[in-house]
Amino acid sequence: MKIIRSGSQPSRPGPAAWFTGTVRIDAPFQATPPATVGGASVTFEPGARTAWHTHPLGQTLIVTQGRGWLQEWGQEKQEINQGDIVWIPEGVKHWHGACRETAMTHIAIAESLNGSPVDWLEQVTDSQYHG
Repeated sequence: MKIIRSGSQPSRPGPAAWFTGTVRIDAPFQATPPATVGGASVTFEPGARTAWHTHPLGQTLIVTQGRGWLQEWGQEKQEINQGDIVWIPEGVKHWHGACRETAMTHIAIAESLNGSPVDWLEQVTDSQYHG
């Protein structure tokens, strides 16, 4: 067994290549092989969001604070709130992040395939975000 102590890992900013706005990543975790699951707690300040992306084996989001948005390519965006649990199937192009006026934190959990849990795509434009 392994315990990662609270506060033992520094917070890090979300890379600009994958996020728009102020995003903080805390408590990242990765299972020991042969397990392939990993994740982190991710906080989005108001207006912040991911780029469009997919997950080769899907992703689970657990919203722990605030209110955010989630959108699948070609669909209307949906509101997600504290306590909501979201399953995003494998290969579904999507983005998620905070609403315009409210921050949002979620725990993101995904399995890796061939060493990667995510395939990053283009940034979400302001018109897509506000639309």
